[in-house]
Amino acid sequence: MGNRLDDNISSAANRTIVVTGGNSGIGRATASMLAGMDAQVVLAVRDPAKGRAAADAMRGTVDVRHLDLADLASVRAFAEEFTEPIDILINNAGIMAPPLGHTADGFESQFGTNHLGHFALTNLLLPQIRDRVVTISSIGHRMGTINFDDLNWERRPYKPMAAYGQSKLANLLFTSELQRRLTEVNAGVIATAAHPGLAATNLYRLQGNRLLASVTEAAIGLISQDEHQGAVPTLCAATADIPGNSYVGPRRFKETFGQPKLVGRSAAAKDAQVARRLWTVSEELTGVGFPEL
Repeated sequence: MGNRLDDNISSAANRTIVVTGGNSGIGRATASMLAGMDAQVVLAVRDPAKGRAAADAMRGTVDVRHLDLADLASVRAFAEEFTEPIDILINNAGIMAPPLGHTADGFESQFGTNHLGHFALTNLLLPQIRDRVVTISSIGHRMGTINFDDLNWERRPYKPMAAYGQSKLANLLFTSELQRRLTEVNAGVIATAAHPGLAATNLYRLQGNRLLASVTEAAIGLISQDEHQGAVPTLCAATADIPGNSYVGPRRFKETFGQPKLVGRSAAAKDAQVARRLWTVSEELTGVGFPEL
């Protein structure tokens, strides 16, 4: 686990790579770097105008398509319209610690967007994916718990960061259960995960409290890396020669910055029984299941 992975990034040339949320932050940096490696990159974004602006600033072949992960109808429409083979799907888009809100389908916004939207998208696209699925988690997964009795914060006081932690823990549990299922059917596709550490992106622009947002941004700016450095773990998870269910993050100061390596995860993120239960519940909530491969 101590070996550097950035020397093991493979060529992305001529590979079709879908990046959700590719118009800003880590997603934009990831997409730009992959396009610069001659990949055929697709930005799957909620705001196509912002996506096109981001694409215009990138060197290489970059397409833009509409996808709103907070709306399962949009997820289904994207999957139905995307008929080309996909080499790598990077589940990058996410929101962090907003005030209590809900997706178009009534799910708490962070759980619905960060986990359920990507869960549905991945399973709908999986028959077209040829290499791997990369899902972006966070060091914040360590403060998360999966509360099956109240996944949508309907009966307990809403805590934005706790809800964020739940969604990021769900990302890792999803990755491990997806890998188990892929292995079971000898799919030839792997599932990996990554986290950027602390990266100075607009993800930390907390909503609803301007003073807290300003203080948080200032503090993170002092100790964080830029979005391109934060994107390197994603590149490794997407292209390096690593096994399924690998988790890549920065190596220094409790995984907050530095060169990438394979990192550990919380005990809760290793619970296979919870991972299987979460998968079943996610199928019930989204109406999307693991496809025949």
